[in-house]
Amino acid sequence: MRVPLTWLREYCDPPLDVRAIEQRLTLTGTKVEAIHRHGVPDVEGFVVGHVLDVQPHPDADRLRVCTVDLGAAQGEGPATIVCGAPNVATGQTVAVAQPGAVMPDGTKLERAKLRGVVSEGMILAENELEIGTGGEGILVLDELTLDAGPRRCGAVPRPGTPLADVLPIATDVLELEITPNRPDCLGVYGVARELHAATGATLAPEPWLADPGSAGSVDGAQVVVECPDLCPRFTARVFENVSIGPSPPWLKARLMAAGQRPINNVVDITNYAMLLTGQPLHAFDLDRVAGAKLTVRRARDGEQLQTLDGQARELDSEMVVIDDADGPTSIAGLMGGARSEVAPDTTRVLLEVATWDGPGIHRASWRLGLRSEASSRFEKGLQPEQCMHAQAVATRLMIDCCGAQPAAGTIDVAWEPAAPQVLRLREARVRAILGVPVAMQRQTEILRALDFAGEPAPDGLDVTVPPLRRDDVTREVDLIEEVARIDGVDRLPATLPARRGAAGMLTHAQRVRRAAEDAMAARGLHEIVGWSFAEPGLLDRLLLAGDHAMRNVVRLENPLSDTQSIMRPTLLGSLLDAAQHNVARNGPDIAIFESGTVYRATGAHDERAADEHHGLGVLVSGSLAPRSWRAAPAQADFFAVKALLTALLDQLHVDWSVQPRTWPFLHPGRSAVVLAGEQTLGFVGELHPLVAGAWDLQRTAAFAIDVGKLAAVAPEAIPFVAFPAVPSLRQDLAVILPDAVPAAQVIASARGAGGETLQDVSVFDVYAGEQVGEGRRSLALALSFRSADRTLTDEDVAPARERIVAALGELGGELRG
Repeated sequence: MRVPLTWLREYCDPPLDVRAIEQRLTLTGTKVEAIHRHGVPDVEGFVVGHVLDVQPHPDADRLRVCTVDLGAAQGEGPATIVCGAPNVATGQTVAVAQPGAVMPDGTKLERAKLRGVVSEGMILAENELEIGTGGEGILVLDELTLDAGPRRCGAVPRPGTPLADVLPIATDVLELEITPNRPDCLGVYGVARELHAATGATLAPEPWLADPGSAGSVDGAQVVVECPDLCPRFTARVFENVSIGPSPPWLKARLMAAGQRPINNVVDITNYAMLLTGQPLHAFDLDRVAGAKLTVRRARDGEQLQTLDGQARELDSEMVVIDDADGPTSIAGLMGGARSEVAPDTTRVLLEVATWDGPGIHRASWRLGLRSEASSRFEKGLQPEQCMHAQAVATRLMIDCCGAQPAAGTIDVAWEPAAPQVLRLREARVRAILGVPVAMQRQTEILRALDFAGEPAPDGLDVTVPPLRRDDVTREVDLIEEVARIDGVDRLPATLPARRGAAGMLTHAQRVRRAAEDAMAARGLHEIVGWSFAEPGLLDRLLLAGDHAMRNVVRLENPLSDTQSIMRPTLLGSLLDAAQHNVARNGPDIAIFESGTVYRATGAHDERAADEHHGLGVLVSGSLAPRSWRAAPAQADFFAVKALLTALLDQLHVDWSVQPRTWPFLHPGRSAVVLAGEQTLGFVGELHPLVAGAWDLQRTAAFAIDVGKLAAVAPEAIPFVAFPAVPSLRQDLAVILPDAVPAAQVIASARGAGGETLQDVSVFDVYAGEQVGEGRRSLALALSFRSADRTLTDEDVAPARERIVAALGELGGELRG
């Protein structure tokens, strides 16, 4: 929200510069995101001039040579200014930029010779001052353009008068971030009230106190509200003899500085009143309202309406429309319709100010993809009392700027004032929550500055909540927050809570998670952070069958988009997305991991909304090391990713194994389940070629494990084992086995038969070929023996070696000669 500082200062003008105001507002909860400069950088050199004479340029058909009285600002008689505007004429009072003045775009004016005639300045159009969009002619200052403004000059200003005294040609603009719970600050006066409370500067009276309109019934117009639950209040006034035209410069300047484009005086008035009060308005051409009757109702499914932006919108029954005898004429709270908009020939205006259900407006705005200044305010929950605030401000401007005559009465439908809410604010509770006492007098002062009424009570104050804060302030603690933020949260002493001997430390599960992440980073993998949301199409791209457990997903009720409408059931989707993105830009080699939460829907009898667990996923594709002259780098495959899994689980001293198992998204015959005893930790394998191809990847391998289950099987403490004092004895053994016997089973059999002196068994070579026969292979085992008290000899380990050979024979193995 953009708030011009000159406008803000008309209602609260503390003796502070813009930076100090920004700091005070931000510290009290109204965050200033940025400070912009609108209009001219410096007002020096911009004055009022009076055109004494206009003559044709001797050497240019479209230029005029003007003699302009600049009063004392010129010093030595009138100035000669060459002007190309078609509407310049003798007798006009105009805006002039003198040599040395700096324009909004940073251009510094100099005396210049134009086709042989020296020009001593520039007669300005409104767009050159950024106080309007019209650039077809110069800006003419007369009583009509000035008298209706907030400065209310009352007469044409004298030549030489600083232009900044007449028009808001320069202002700082505060860009505010208004939190959703503070719709009362969506208007300039609401921000002024905050500034008043934050600084103690005087607050001007509410601009809607003097209402030139009247109450009572209105002849010639009728309103019916069929859905009061979605439209708590609907007000309307009729204006006759309306003259449509451009708004006065001061009004256009205000709108431009606030980020609004001037259109015509009636539309500009609705925008001005909205920016001042926070309450949106809409103007109907009453003569274009069929039957002179408006009906507020729910839309019908499939009903269409062409809005002011020229688009045809399809509606549904959860939206609200404003109807006349010919059908929908506007979408409530979002945008008016083209059929009843104010036109150049409009003479009668029906000015509507209504309150709409905030959640309903938010849903309709999202559903239609239509967001406006009005919808952004309504969706935050405006109060019915604000309707007449806007009506009062707009009525005064309709009279002043359009020459309109308000018809007697005000249509006011479907609203019953709510009883004011009174909350008890206990002095002891303020001290308990804030940790420091705040004097009762100071509490009363703060709350009154924020428009709360407070009466003394035995233990504090009975506080009446103002209507515009009824949805925000509902509890005693809300009042304490108001006191704290205005009195100064920055003034509260910084204290640490009592620890009572407590010491912070990581849990075992947290240590396991960090160790797992560190292990992957240490192996050179890059960590990614993916979305917790996923698209439903992910399940099909992973080739999951209809009854697969991963299809039990958690679906969002209010997704950001269809592509983010489920919670991810696996880390594999985000890993594949990241791999596709990086491979397309950085080449085919990728090694990444992610540590994050995955989600599965629970059964109907499970009290949990979802099964959430922390997972760790790894994905590798392409080469696992840079190319070298020494040897070709290893490629991503089952064994490469299993080596990473080994590094992770062995570091955590987990007793684990893998067994063949299939998953739809993994390559048949190159996938396995990761086990710790009987506990399933996850999967490991190469991706199915169809899955890898769906993400434009070549041969790719991955694993994913449940870190929570991993923490449950990982020992919390690793016992120290003393370094051996004697060397080990290594013997190699080559055994021929059937292909169907996995190496893990061979190692397990050797370990079981080797006895206490067998320290380690590993496979260091594999051979398959004619020498061992079809369907068989040779595994070369490295056996490491060690005794704690002496150096072993071949004779010492011979019995153990014989037992190992026998055990391998039971698997169908035989020693290779």
